[in-house]
Parts: sequence; structure tokens; C-alpha cells
Amino acid sequence: MKTPFRSCAAALLLLSLAASPVLAQSKKELVNKLVLLQQPGVEAMARGMAEQPAIQLTMQARQLIEKVPAEKRDAVIKAIDTDLKKYVDETVPLLRDRAVKLSPTVIGAELESNFNEDELKQLITWFESPVIKRFQQLAPGMQRTLTEKLVTETRAQVEPKLSALEASMAKQLGVTPASAGGAAGPSGAAPAAAGPGNRSAGEAPRK
Repeated sequence: MKTPFRSCAAALLLLSLAASPVLAQSKKELVNKLVLLQQPGVEAMARGMAEQPAIQLTMQARQLIEKVPAEKRDAVIKAIDTDLKKYVDETVPLLRDRAVKLSPTVIGAELESNFNEDELKQLITWFESPVIKRFQQLAPGMQRTLTEKLVTETRAQVEPKLSALEASMAKQLGVTPASAGGAAGPSGAAPAAAGPGNRSAGEAPRK
């Protein structure tokens, strides 16, 4: 026959076992919410990676455009602008979507392993606290890892687009491309603090 004490203990044990998955799910939800809050910055980072090589090529084109005969210059500029827009329109979504898919496995995993539920709540509300400082210390490493994975997983798709863009621009300018792989994939150096204020897709420097 069970004593009241044993019955009470058994009930408490069942309650604690039943509560464990709920607590784990609660933490997972907090992590997912925090990853979602970081999404604008992740997307801005991906946009910067896609646009930076195009901007570099644009700067090279600006140095060479004066060599194009004056009567052909406007047409060349228009053709280059068209190529730039096509590259950005194709590459930004590619990197952005992949970065968003990778961020839970990189940022989410780091958050889940380094912060408890109370700390995650503090991060979500973004109070100034020691927890925020620790998150800011971890953020560059998380972003660096995400960038490395993004470059690795998209290099084969992005390099041909950059090579085609460089070849087309060189043809319009009547020059030989610097090298077959002159624009070798998205830059591995992501902005330190990405945000909504980054340059938009259509705002590559004009010639």
C-alpha cells in the first residue's frame, strides 16, 4: 500500500517528466524568435556579399570608360548597367535565401548552446546587460562562420555569373578581362554590423 508521501512523490516525478519537453520547446521557441530577429541583418550581409564584387567591377569600368569613343559611350554605359542589374537580381536572392536557411544551424545553434531561457528573453527584449555584451562578442564569430559556409555552398553558382559579368563588361569596353577568374566569387568579408541601412540592389555606383 502506497503512503501519501510516496503518492505525492510519484505525482511530482510525473509532473517534472511531463514538464521537461515543454521547457525544452520553450527554449527552442526563444531561439527561433531570436534567429528571426536577426534575419534583416543576415539578409543585409548576404546582399553586401553579392554586391561588393559588382561594385568593384563598376569601379574598374569607370576607369576605362573614357577610352570608349564618345559616340558609343552612352550605349556602353546602358549595357553595363543592364548586366549589373541582371547579376544583382539573380545573385542577391540566391545568397539571401541560402543565408536565411543557414542561420538557424549557425546562429541558432550558438544561441541554444551558449544561453539559457532567461538570457534569451533578455536578448529578445534587448536590454543593456552583461548578456548583451556576451552576445556581441559571439556575434562576429557566428557571422564569420555563416559567411564561410555561405561562400562554400554558393561559390560554384556565383563564380560563373561573375565571370560572365566581367566578360560582358570587358566586351562592351573593348578590353581583355583581367583574368579568367578575376571576380572569384562572393567576398568572404561580411560587414561587421549589417542592417536595413545598407545599399539597395539597384544602387551600385553609376558611371
